[in-house]
Amino acid sequence: MTPNHPAVPRSPFPVPRIFGIRHHGPGTARALRGELEAWEPDCVLIEGPADAGHLLPWLGHELMEPPVALLLYRPDDPRRAGYFPYAEFSPEYQAVRHALARKIPVRLIDLPQGYLLGVDGRVPPPEEAGFRLLAKAAGVDRYEEWWNQAIEQRRDGREIFEGILTLMRELRAAGEAAAPAADEETAAGRRLADQREAHMRREIRQAQGEGFQRIAVVCGAWHAPSLADLDAYPNDDELLGDLPLVPVEMAWVPWTYGRLAAHSGYGAGIRSPGWYDHLWTMAEAGATPAETAGRWLARIGRLLREEGLEASPAHVIEGLRLAEALAALRGRPLPGLPELNEATRAVICEGRDEPMQIIRQRLIVGERMGLVPPEAPLVPFHRDLFAEMKRLRLRPDPEKTTLKLDLRHPLHLERSTLLHRLQLLDIPWGQTVKARSAQGTYNEVWRLQWLPDFAVRIITANLWGNTVFDAAAEVARHLAGEARQLPALTRLLDRVILAALDEAVPDILQRIADAGALSSDIPHMMDALPPLARIMRYGSVRQTDQALIARVVETLLTRICIGLPSTCARLNDDAADEMLGHLLNVHGVIGLLESIVHQEQWWETLRGLADQPGLHGLLAGRLTRWLFEAERLTGAETAVRLERALSPARLASIRAEQLQQAAAWLDGFLRGADLLLIHDRTLWQLVDRWVMQLPGEAFEALVPLLRRTFGSLSEATRRQLGERVYAAGAPPVRDTVPAVRLDPAQGARVLETLAGYLVGGEAKEIEP
Repeated sequence: MTPNHPAVPRSPFPVPRIFGIRHHGPGTARALRGELEAWEPDCVLIEGPADAGHLLPWLGHELMEPPVALLLYRPDDPRRAGYFPYAEFSPEYQAVRHALARKIPVRLIDLPQGYLLGVDGRVPPPEEAGFRLLAKAAGVDRYEEWWNQAIEQRRDGREIFEGILTLMRELRAAGEAAAPAADEETAAGRRLADQREAHMRREIRQAQGEGFQRIAVVCGAWHAPSLADLDAYPNDDELLGDLPLVPVEMAWVPWTYGRLAAHSGYGAGIRSPGWYDHLWTMAEAGATPAETAGRWLARIGRLLREEGLEASPAHVIEGLRLAEALAALRGRPLPGLPELNEATRAVICEGRDEPMQIIRQRLIVGERMGLVPPEAPLVPFHRDLFAEMKRLRLRPDPEKTTLKLDLRHPLHLERSTLLHRLQLLDIPWGQTVKARSAQGTYNEVWRLQWLPDFAVRIITANLWGNTVFDAAAEVARHLAGEARQLPALTRLLDRVILAALDEAVPDILQRIADAGALSSDIPHMMDALPPLARIMRYGSVRQTDQALIARVVETLLTRICIGLPSTCARLNDDAADEMLGHLLNVHGVIGLLESIVHQEQWWETLRGLADQPGLHGLLAGRLTRWLFEAERLTGAETAVRLERALSPARLASIRAEQLQQAAAWLDGFLRGADLLLIHDRTLWQLVDRWVMQLPGEAFEALVPLLRRTFGSLSEATRRQLGERVYAAGAPPVRDTVPAVRLDPAQGARVLETLAGYLVGGEAKEIEP
């Protein structure tokens, strides 16, 4: 925004000092701290939402460990929120700590978040054009490269802020001159930027009017010129007169370096917070630039060795030499992150991308996570969750960790319950994973990773209740009321029982029973049964009402068994394949019911279904194999069914449609039977004998079907079956060699010549 009245008389108030900084810049943070200590201001004003200024004293709490963030959100729509992070190397954080240590007033002066959250849509920042000009003039792709070299890695901070102010004045003027015609969105962004700066100027004037003589103003470098020339903007009140205001609530939340990075979506983010942390730490320790670069490469070498990759001290030394040489060639006084990255890739990583990805994630960005005191402003749900984590000795970690639980131990069971409740509340801190070493149903393995994005989900969860239990129970009741189909209800019941929300179980079971009684959709009932069967198996450890669940299971299974024959009649290929999936799901959990009555009911249904006329071949073949595997069909009975479905005499005269059914029967019978064909000699002999008895014409007709079916088996299985056929006496397959016809006369002449050489040069007649 250009001054709207440059000829206004000068103000009689003291002129504030403007410190233009890079958000989360370690160099400007160090320089700012030095300037504040030398100048000793009596009031510190900082760019940030003015309605959250009363929360700044928490940054002086002994248990507050950055990175942390101020979270301001609309209580009517928690997803409309703004984050304001603070890292230890953030200039704003150092300014707050300076003011708190000296007990001088410290305020946030930017436009209140209650105004910004009332604006619909994302407003683009207006400074992009000016910074693009800076990058072009510096000959770099992004202006951050130049800024890091010139400002953040600068060892001497004297007069740095005067230089930044002059630079920003020129950039703003050049950016306005080069800016294209503003569209509606760009115009809105510029107007909002003008309103923000107008509000900051008004807060500065208020501090002047209160009598403060040495006012320090800490703001983003781009805003510095407009805050230094207060008298050039007399119409600020008009700009601030038409802003909408919405109610907001606020809290402190832990943050991570990964979320602080630019790719996280935070507008004032940085690309390399881990590198900035290293610069800050080394400067605090008084390290020289050479030591800073050397220790960075040493950290890289240690990280790669921990990951099982080669990175010797010689690699580190050679990498440092290359980085220093690159900096010298580019006219830079010391190697920055670009030079160190190039040297690392070339020397330590030997040109490979994989180690560089590890370095970027673990060091350049970093996985550090901050801590917030439990008594700091938090939503009630977050406070309860914090207490539960502490009680169960679970610490949120931004890195992926593995948690193994034995549910027979009360502490482990409570941990599992908490994680399942959070999943129900859409806070996926943990995800269950299958562990090959886990035995029985008493073990759970979780993959845990805490993400800062959970802060908004926590606020949303607080709308359902002030504790984890209350919120999860209310969500369960809501989901039960919304569910309309049996599978959704039974999956919800599974989640509710794992979350130990016992008070919600009877209502959901009753809804399942009612829906099952009214439903005529057998596939839906089949999808609903497996979760209930698994719940019954977990009953002993989860302490669920087994009798109540058993009654629902019995009702569903009875209706499935009655309705299956009509449901499976006259299915096309796609419908048969889908039905096979439903059958597999139910068949896989029947054994979990541990009820002889249920199992016998299921097997009788399968036997009757397998004999049903017109049943699709895919289903008939699979059911026949199941009955054979369970010894409910003898080998002879199975052979009869195989002969009936694939009779050579019948195949010679059937139509193409019937041939497809025969192929489907064989596919259903053998699909997924790799281990059975290898280990079950009876099944193998049954199939082998049937193939060997096929007459020639029938075999030729069946070859495509057999090829497709056996082609679905694994290569190892096919190889073992081939070896078995060969060992049983099948004629070996010979390579086809073209026949060669010999000419006896030519052969005799060759032999005569060879004989001459062998007997000393005299050609002797050799019998051909």
